[in-house]
Amino acid sequence: MIIGAAKKRQRVGSSGRLSSYAETTENLDQHLALAHPGTTSPAGFNDPATADVVLSLHLERFFDHTKVEPRFDYSFQNPLDLHLHSSSLRRSRYFAALLSDRWSRPEASVAEESSSSVICRFTLKIPTIENVCRPFDAHIAVLQLLYTLDFTGAILSVSDALEMLPVALELLFDDCVRACVRFLEAVPWTDEEEEGIISVIPFLGEEESRDLLARVSPLAPANDGKSISEEMLHSLILKASNPHPGTAPVKTFTAKLLRDYSSRDAVKSVLDRAFLSTLGAVKELLGDYVSPDFRVAGDDDETEAIHRLKLQRAVTHVRSLSWLVDRMIELRVADTAAREWSEQAALTADLQKTLREDAWRNILPGFPTVVLRCTSKLVNAISVGTILAPRQVRLQIVKHWLPVLKVCQEVGSPIQPLSSSKMLYRDLEQSFLQIISTLPVTDAQDLLEQCICFSTLNVDDCPHLVLAFKTWFRRANRSQPDDAF
Repeated sequence: MIIGAAKKRQRVGSSGRLSSYAETTENLDQHLALAHPGTTSPAGFNDPATADVVLSLHLERFFDHTKVEPRFDYSFQNPLDLHLHSSSLRRSRYFAALLSDRWSRPEASVAEESSSSVICRFTLKIPTIENVCRPFDAHIAVLQLLYTLDFTGAILSVSDALEMLPVALELLFDDCVRACVRFLEAVPWTDEEEEGIISVIPFLGEEESRDLLARVSPLAPANDGKSISEEMLHSLILKASNPHPGTAPVKTFTAKLLRDYSSRDAVKSVLDRAFLSTLGAVKELLGDYVSPDFRVAGDDDETEAIHRLKLQRAVTHVRSLSWLVDRMIELRVADTAAREWSEQAALTADLQKTLREDAWRNILPGFPTVVLRCTSKLVNAISVGTILAPRQVRLQIVKHWLPVLKVCQEVGSPIQPLSSSKMLYRDLEQSFLQIISTLPVTDAQDLLEQCICFSTLNVDDCPHLVLAFKTWFRRANRSQPDDAF
């Protein structure tokens, strides 16, 4: 009788290491030995003299004229008869059921009286698999393990385990299934192998698949409903934005991860979170630094030490913001940063108060440059259209940060080279003026008047300011069309 196999599982391509079968059953052992140098077939395997079961492996071909026919090695015998032993086969629940009295029927076996045994004959249909030229190999390898139980010696690679596992599942060979799963869980995978493992996981039981699933996907969502991948990316961003020495390789690595990450929305989300948390820290620290209550409290020496620490930590976080802004502008996800930066009336007031005092000169002489660098990056990106900021954002960012630029120009930097400072200030001046040119004439009037501080004794040194005023006067003197609303 022909016994249909249990639900078939598709297998990955043969690794070439599994036991080869022969053209005929007579020289099968020779081919098995060639496939496994230094080994022999299990005792009794395919031994016609002692076998009480004949299993016929039958290749079941499904012709699909829309596809190229799978490539086969036509040297093998199809079907292939294997002479096996019921005592070994019963280790498989599939064969144990076939050999039980419940399934025994006259037409299911052929009695061949040879001394004292009855030969049972079964047929196992094996579906064709694309690009597998020797489709019986995995079945023969698993059938051999029913004799030896030598899983350690038989499963030597991920390919071996992936080829044997579907057959072991089909034959309900539980020990082999566990051995394959245990091997797969313990070794590294290539991307291709991982896809093969993912495809076979649905056919495993809950307990068998648990460890494999834990490797390919999180078993539980991250805290606050955020994905675990976003949490990892956020953690890397925080480490990379740290301005301390030795983080340059981390910055480079994280920047590449951000560029290559598949979801731009996720990148924007984690960068926004990092920016907002860092900005919050800057505001809190600088607010404490300028607070009158803080300055009059406690011992003078202790207060001064804490005072220094507050400013130093604030500047450290500003440097972190600068790196974050670079990444956001590069990836064109800086809209939130621009909006938040335009709403910092309190922060800019604290900065101006800090800069007008002399204490910062002894703590952080380069403070003005650090303060303006982050602003310059955002303002320049807005002025050239890299960030398409709404009109209110453009208006507010100039309104709040232009006074900070004026104070920085007034106080200067005791250690920053004059030419370097002038270059930064000039770039920021030009960006402010370009943004002002995008605003309505009435809004531009108020802001442009504040830009008079950009002028110098030599008019040739401020052509950007001259051009900005000429543009404004031209627009202000233009009469409205008769049909204008």
